Amino acid sequence: MSNSIFTPSRRRFLTTSLAGVAAAGLAGTGPAFSATGRTTDTLRLTWGYFGLSYLAKEHGALEKRLADQGIKVEWIGPFPNHAPTLQAVTGGTADYAFGGSTTPALAAILAGSPLVFTQFFIYEPRTTAIIAKKSSGISKVEDLIGKSVAVNRSGLGEFLVVAALEKHNIDRSKVNFVYLNPPDAAPALAAGKVDAWSMWSPGVDIARVEYDAQDVFIEERDLPFQIDFNTYLTRRKFAEENPDLVRAFNAAIVAEAEWANANNVEAETIAFKGLKYPEAVRDHFISLNRKYTPYSVTDEDFLTKFQTAADWLSERKVLPEKVKVTDYVAVV
Repeated sequence: MSNSIFTPSRRRFLTTSLAGVAAAGLAGTGPAFSATGRTTDTLRLTWGYFGLSYLAKEHGALEKRLADQGIKVEWIGPFPNHAPTLQAVTGGTADYAFGGSTTPALAAILAGSPLVFTQFFIYEPRTTAIIAKKSSGISKVEDLIGKSVAVNRSGLGEFLVVAALEKHNIDRSKVNFVYLNPPDAAPALAAGKVDAWSMWSPGVDIARVEYDAQDVFIEERDLPFQIDFNTYLTRRKFAEENPDLVRAFNAAIVAEAEWANANNVEAETIAFKGLKYPEAVRDHFISLNRKYTPYSVTDEDFLTKFQTAADWLSERKVLPEKVKVTDYVAVV
């Protein structure tokens, strides 16, 4: 238990009392209310074998930082991609999605999941890419006409193909979108069951090496704007009842990003040991010197950029309808 002066009953009383002052801000789709207090001393965090959450889990500093505030961390996973972490949070078996793509997060919200954004990151360089085996004869976007491309529905994979086709004036109907999660898409590409794959790191980098694949379209090189961002989400009710936990986690994950930025080789070595991908992939990542830049959910300039991206996605039917992103942020 925490050494905080807020006992569980005291925390619930304080949170409820403060929430009552601005109940309109808590209802419907409005922003979660900024208050104080918490109703639990445990954070259940989802993780997968990549990204900032995986580094945090293996590095251990995040757990120590939160333990100093009387907060216990439980790691739930591993998960193959962001969508199932959103399902776990929505279903109440976890408290936080693991820092994945904003696009499936928006899709989940539009489908009715009671989620709010709590922290954003821009991850550079942007390494999501469309790849194909060299033996496929696919080397440029125009070669995708009449071919099948594995993508994750309403995620980075799908939007990148949509953007690539649009840039090259190719109608979407001329390419067969095959909706597969990464664990299924990789062997499908290897076996020739799909002709190409749109994927993020490290899966795309591993596939280049193991399947002798080449780049067809790279986000950082070929797309002059950013449509998708990394994000952490929790349930709206959890944010309302536990604003102290949300603030503590935000600070801890930002600190982890700062450590990773300053210790590139060590961070990439941690990832390499866990994922056991080829050394050539590890060396490639070290050479990229990848960086995380955090953005608060109250950063108006970032939210404007995010809204522009969401509008782009809905206009192209990657998202089923328009969404006002500021209705789904936890103001903490």
